[in-house]
Amino acid sequence: MIKSCSCGYQLHILYNYMKTRINIIFYFLLFLCVSAHAEFRAGMAVKIVTPDPLLPVSGGVGPSRPVNNKKGDLTVRAFVLDDSITRIAIVSTDFLGFPRALGDKVRKGVSSIPPENILIGATHTHSAPDCYGFPDGDGGTSADLEYLEFVCTKTAQAILEAVKRLEPVSLKIASGEAHGKIAYNSYADELYDPRCHIIQAITSEGVPLATLVNYAIHPEVLGDGQNILSPDLIGPLYDRLEMKGGGTGIFMNSAQGGMVTADVRGPDGKDIRTWNECIRIGHLLADEALRIIRDAPKQINPRIFCGWRDVSLPIESEMILSIINQSPVLSGIYNEKRVQTRINLINIGNAQILTIPGEAMPNIGYFLKRNMNGKHNILFGLTNDAYGYILSKVDWNSFKIYNYVTQTGLGEKTGEIYIKEAIQLIKQSPAPSKMNSN
Repeated sequence: MIKSCSCGYQLHILYNYMKTRINIIFYFLLFLCVSAHAEFRAGMAVKIVTPDPLLPVSGGVGPSRPVNNKKGDLTVRAFVLDDSITRIAIVSTDFLGFPRALGDKVRKGVSSIPPENILIGATHTHSAPDCYGFPDGDGGTSADLEYLEFVCTKTAQAILEAVKRLEPVSLKIASGEAHGKIAYNSYADELYDPRCHIIQAITSEGVPLATLVNYAIHPEVLGDGQNILSPDLIGPLYDRLEMKGGGTGIFMNSAQGGMVTADVRGPDGKDIRTWNECIRIGHLLADEALRIIRDAPKQINPRIFCGWRDVSLPIESEMILSIINQSPVLSGIYNEKRVQTRINLINIGNAQILTIPGEAMPNIGYFLKRNMNGKHNILFGLTNDAYGYILSKVDWNSFKIYNYVTQTGLGEKTGEIYIKEAIQLIKQSPAPSKMNSN
């Protein structure tokens, strides 16, 4: 009896073992089938969000400035990538920053991409309407909430349109120093990262569909004091990319904190803050990006990985806490003087991308890139949030020249917490794969 029961039990175990083996073989064959037919696709879409009538512009903490003219249009741009398994959206907005409170409204309007796979950054132009709701000194704010709702709607529409436009592409990815008079560090000339990273999608006809340019710079040639609304140098950058055959452009900033800015120094030592200077710098950056990407090999059917983690950061700055409390955009986003933000780690082909929820100092940028695992290590600054400057604890409140960046950040602990969480995310994520190319 016992023997018979044991035999039946053994048959049951054998049946389950064979069933499991068959399931493994089935899903393995299914994976091979999907991989064999996997087709890497990309889609690009642009929406104009220039306010009509024009609205005041914000260059940072404090009241917005009135405008009576515009140079170029403000846009939101969505670059969607899909490897048949994972789909992501890289979004760029022509604003000083785009807080998560607004980003989450955009994500709710998109059902075809997981919300954690939608990366929303800001170009950091200082000549666009306020997205934070900074206090105006009179108990109110210059932020136009109806306009911000319009921007969120248009941004979601851009993502959805880019999804509809998905088509087979290969990718070219390259990194190199951008030459010429583009950026410098106004605190100390050469303390910035001159590397420019480019991701370009090439259609099956061999034509560039889109060119993503990643570079550290403050687009503040015009600033907020000339009564002009503008995407600043980013507008001419996009125009030049398209004119030179690079397809539709999209710009993602990098670690441009303290104080990596546009090099507008004239021969007489005075700054040249004109639209023509925006054109000069934007065109030069576009030309350098196209030079760097020109001879890069095509990556065929690259794979995508999208990882993320939410991070809690303390609000140590009383000024930042006061801004959040008074802002109709940001109020209610913190708990016990802490804010939640998201860090993404993306692998695309042989490139690795890490997001920064603010303006990291250049030394932090160099450290992060050294610890990343791609052939091309790319930082998307001011992405998924924009909580001011991010300094290491040894830089925070140190040199007098750092007073401004110290005051306009969350606090002394921000940099250390962010770096620790970012490094853990890098270590826990797969390294980018080596790609087939031609």
